[in-house]
Amino acid sequence: MAKRKQYLLRIDPEVWNEVERWAADDLRSVNAQVEFILRDALGRRRGIRRKDGSTDGTGDTGGDTPPEGD
Repeated sequence: MAKRKQYLLRIDPEVWNEVERWAADDLRSVNAQVEFILRDALGRRRGIRRKDGSTDGTGDTGGDTPPEGD
């Protein structure tokens, strides 16, 4: 197995408690749950972006600019 990177994480206790509950529901360790969450987020980030940087075919990259007409 490849060596894993160790990283000290400072986290709000309420967030930690929620991750612990989620991990228990999924029968994972907290460490495995955090890695799952990060991998899922990275996959979504990669999957959403297209070659042109758009997210939905409209050319909108999902920035902070609200749609016109709002």
